[in-house]
Amino acid sequence: MDTIIRFFQEGGAFMVPIAIIMAIGLAISLERFFFLLKEKSGNRSAFDELLPMLQKRDLRSALNYANSSNTHIGNIFAAGIARIPGSQRREEIEYALEEGLMEAIPQLEKRTQYVATLANIATLMGLLGTIMGLIAAFTAVANAAPAEKATLLSQSISVAMNTTAFGLIAAIPLLLMHSYLQTKTSEIVDSIEMAGVKFLNIITERKAGQNGTPGNNGQ
Repeated sequence: MDTIIRFFQEGGAFMVPIAIIMAIGLAISLERFFFLLKEKSGNRSAFDELLPMLQKRDLRSALNYANSSNTHIGNIFAAGIARIPGSQRREEIEYALEEGLMEAIPQLEKRTQYVATLANIATLMGLLGTIMGLIAAFTAVANAAPAEKATLLSQSISVAMNTTAFGLIAAIPLLLMHSYLQTKTSEIVDSIEMAGVKFLNIITERKAGQNGTPGNNGQ
């Protein structure tokens, strides 16, 4: 702990902004992580509940559940089910599902890009702190006695490099978190798209099995 405190103190004024950037980035990462975790679990649960209703052609119950589920899959399925009575074409129902997906993606990706931005800022702040430290070091060396120049320069450079090191310490985990969040977001979007395809296939089979006319069950 003493080593960490001394490392932080020797880094200079730029260590504080980097620490703040790191804290903000980690806070956003954790918030997004738990949000995506909840979203994935909620979508899976909603799909498992809705699938039997769709297979039974119970569109009314499916619509009621979808409207009350408060999940993206629920919202998307609700839009698709609501379009069924007035549409006989698969494409029109698909457009409703795509519209719901387009509304869901920005919410899933919300604030994730800030993590990568903060990682880049932390790196640049570390480099800036090092450059400013080196400028101050060479200025001090220029006014120092010849016998003290080598010692003073080595000490100053060591302190200045702490800022770069801390900037990288902050940036690397943020970049890893950003990559992880992007991967999880893509998985959720892919799962929603797959659920939409299954929904369309079930509805298409339903229409084909009833000679292209909507059934009375649930409508």
